[in-house]
Amino acid sequence: MLNLLVIVLLSYLVGAIPTGIIMTKAVRGIDIREHGSGNMGGTNVMRILGWKYGLAVILLDALKGALAVIVIARLYLGSFPFPNQTPFDDFTLVQIIAGTSAVIGHIWTIFAEFKGGKGIATGMGIVLALTHVDILLAIGIFIVIVAVSRYVSLGSIIATISIPVILVIRENVFHVQVTGYGTLLPFLIALAFLIVFTHRKNIKRLLAGNESKISFKKHS
Repeated sequence: MLNLLVIVLLSYLVGAIPTGIIMTKAVRGIDIREHGSGNMGGTNVMRILGWKYGLAVILLDALKGALAVIVIARLYLGSFPFPNQTPFDDFTLVQIIAGTSAVIGHIWTIFAEFKGGKGIATGMGIVLALTHVDILLAIGIFIVIVAVSRYVSLGSIIATISIPVILVIRENVFHVQVTGYGTLLPFLIALAFLIVFTHRKNIKRLLAGNESKISFKKHS
């Protein structure tokens, strides 16, 4: 049990690293939470510092999720401290627990008064580590939606929802034997619900027609 708790704690702490805050303080000496939308994610960093720094934050946030799944989960030793009644094999379940802990850390970070980002990039890193094709297709959908609408939030929501949909289509329509399909699908659905929940204010603004559109120009 102690081993699993260590994995959860380490994954949470890695996910909780406030990369957006660190980046903006290092580059311009400001707190990103006091500018733009007030969110510490890569999109808001892009608005304030420009696309290069915003992209760097997005990649670093994705790396947090990937590290939890690929590296920290491998610290797991022995067997589960309780009967595994899930359809997941033990190690995949540990990976999912580690990844979920990282996303929770990013959204509710202990390093910023439990107010963090929305979990998109960190969740993307987790899914990329677990299943490559689905996340790459989802990234393509994200790019198209943002390019057409200029709404990053809309692209993020649709891309996140598309991941489990793509997985279902690949397995049941194209009959691709997706490794760990029964394991991944419930996790991806739950992750999509969590991401949509963190974007609930964006959804309200989208419906009201006053959501901010992205600009690749650096704000002064």
